[in-house]
Amino acid sequence: MSIGGALKRGLTGAIAPAIFLSLVGYFGWNAVRGDHGLRSYAKREELLKEVQADLARAEADRDAWARRVAGLRSDHLDRDTLEERARAMLNLADPADIVVPYAPKDRLSP
Repeated sequence: MSIGGALKRGLTGAIAPAIFLSLVGYFGWNAVRGDHGLRSYAKREELLKEVQADLARAEADRDAWARRVAGLRSDHLDRDTLEERARAMLNLADPADIVVPYAPKDRLSP
């Protein structure tokens, strides 16, 4: 038996495990760092939490505005909301109100 034949048999026997280990390494790397891996999953979960918080704030803001608008509907007028809007539109103040003057460049928008 020659050294070349033994070397050939050894290399032939090592090809299958090498291919298997390289495939396991490739899929393992993609499972952790790939586009759909564990790191991407964690980033998507964080983004989902941020977006859900933004949605909750937007819904709370929408509900607050819906309550204010409902107070101005003709079938049910809320006196406080109507008075607030009338004063804002007519630029009037109640004698009991405290008026804070501001410069023209700091004009508040209605």
